[in-house]
Amino acid sequence: VKPEERVEYVTAFTDFVRATRQEAGCLDVIIAADPIEAGRINIFELWESKEQMDAFRAKAEPPEVSIEIETDEVKKYEISAVGPPFP
Repeated sequence: VKPEERVEYVTAFTDFVRATRQEAGCLDVIIAADPIEAGRINIFELWESKEQMDAFRAKAEPPEVSIEIETDEVKKYEISAVGPPFP
């Protein structure tokens, strides 16, 4: 997004993020301004299962914003193991 529109964009999703975190299977979700790149927004979601994510997506109603996303990069990762980051 344009740097001058970033705060407005992130703020528009506050209630949506709050509600999403209450959904069955949602372990975490965040939409946040990047601390380095002025026009960058980071979006992270973590779900217990693909099925729960898909069920949420089928009914989700994110806010409508008129702010244009200039470029995006979306990736889905499937995690097979979780553990402490340090031995």
